[in-house]
Amino acid sequence: MDEIEQWRSFSVALVVVGLGVTILGGCMVGPNFHPPQPTTIPNAWVGVEKTPTAPSIVTAAQPALMQWWMQFDDATLTWLVDGALKANLDLRIAETRLREARATRGVVAGGLWPTVTATGGYQKFHTAGVTSGNQELNLYQAGFDTVWELDLFGGLRRNVESADANIQAAIANIRDAQVSLIAEVALNYIQLRGYQQEIVIAENNLKSQEHTADIVHRNFKVGFASGLDAANADSDVATTESQIPVFESEARQAIYALSVLLARPPGDLLEQLSPTGNLPKVPLQVPAGLPSDLLRRRPDIRQAEAQLHAATAQIGVATADFFPTFSLTGSLNWSSNLLRILWNNADRSFAVGSSVTWPLFQGGAVVSNVRLQEALRDESFITYQQTVLAAFQDVENALIAFAKEQQHHKLLNDAVIANHKAVDLSLQLYIAGLTDFLNVEITQRTLYSSEDALVQSETSIVTDLIALYKALGGGWESIPLISSLGNAAVESNRNSK
Repeated sequence: MDEIEQWRSFSVALVVVGLGVTILGGCMVGPNFHPPQPTTIPNAWVGVEKTPTAPSIVTAAQPALMQWWMQFDDATLTWLVDGALKANLDLRIAETRLREARATRGVVAGGLWPTVTATGGYQKFHTAGVTSGNQELNLYQAGFDTVWELDLFGGLRRNVESADANIQAAIANIRDAQVSLIAEVALNYIQLRGYQQEIVIAENNLKSQEHTADIVHRNFKVGFASGLDAANADSDVATTESQIPVFESEARQAIYALSVLLARPPGDLLEQLSPTGNLPKVPLQVPAGLPSDLLRRRPDIRQAEAQLHAATAQIGVATADFFPTFSLTGSLNWSSNLLRILWNNADRSFAVGSSVTWPLFQGGAVVSNVRLQEALRDESFITYQQTVLAAFQDVENALIAFAKEQQHHKLLNDAVIANHKAVDLSLQLYIAGLTDFLNVEITQRTLYSSEDALVQSETSIVTDLIALYKALGGGWESIPLISSLGNAAVESNRNSK
């Protein structure tokens, strides 16, 4: 047993020396990562209203974006968002990518530790001779081999650092998927309600035009109206009625889209969503915060930063190939002709040693690999800068669209009021015989057009606000990182570490 005790002592010394050299004495080649700073960050949003000129304004106050869809006070919308967050397939794919990143990190981190391999074997020898006769010999063998590559120059640790950054990128990808999913559900829901309101407007105008057509036809029968007037009245009725199937088709497709976002068959939500509902009202004030807040709040910016970190660490991995690789090795073996005494009275042997490997010439491959990783790092940095600028642009686009659409809505509302008066007056004059049917026809067409445009504007105001919430990066702060669909797998992955 003296050899076994010596082996055991050596193993302990191997671990202590390896850890000491790697952790205390080892260096980390390659550049250290520092969070990037965008070249220019605006002090304030250009599109934030300085004076309240609209029913709903955007202010520079600190935003509360954790569950922004709750501000619409629409129970159906809240139910749809909750269902999508639990079941959406794109979100589940993003969650599996996080599990992949964590598993990859475990694979990479395994290289920091010794590898121990168990071996065993059995051989049976048979000899035949004239003088010695037939003889048989059994040989049983068992042993352990270990190799430990010492990370003196930090190549393995840089690889782990890169894997950690990839995990952060995968987390940010889930957050970004959540933000996009919530906005997509809200947009489809608002569009559904918008199409339903357009159907209501079309049906109301259809009733008015049918009433007018009935008056024209009665006048035509008694000779007070021409056949042309009757034909034009019928044409207006048919034209308005033809719009209703189009709106019904659009509304049905919006329901289909919402069903799929909740990972359901397209027609699964028809019963719940087909009844006509109103468009949600926008809040009076929408806080936007400061542009600098966007760097921490937008998941796509955080993902781009994490990818830059991973690319920077890979430079260290490539640089480590310039230096030699040191390894500690050891083996312990038993052999015997009887299996029952293999572990007690068998022949034992052990060996310890070290090795060094240093590629001296590879045709410039190592240098080229470092340059490749540096180029990939630079590409990731440019991508980060583009992501930041695009985020600023998204917010400004949403701000100006939201503000100007409210102005557009106010003017359309004034037009609808005026058109109602014009329709009533022209119809009264036509009945009294003081004007021809052309004026009635023009005012009714104009009224329908302006009412339909008003509904579209109301829809656009809400969708522009949703775009603003999305651009500000809201919608994920209070949501669990992994939904219940992925909890078991992720927890298993964590336990395996």
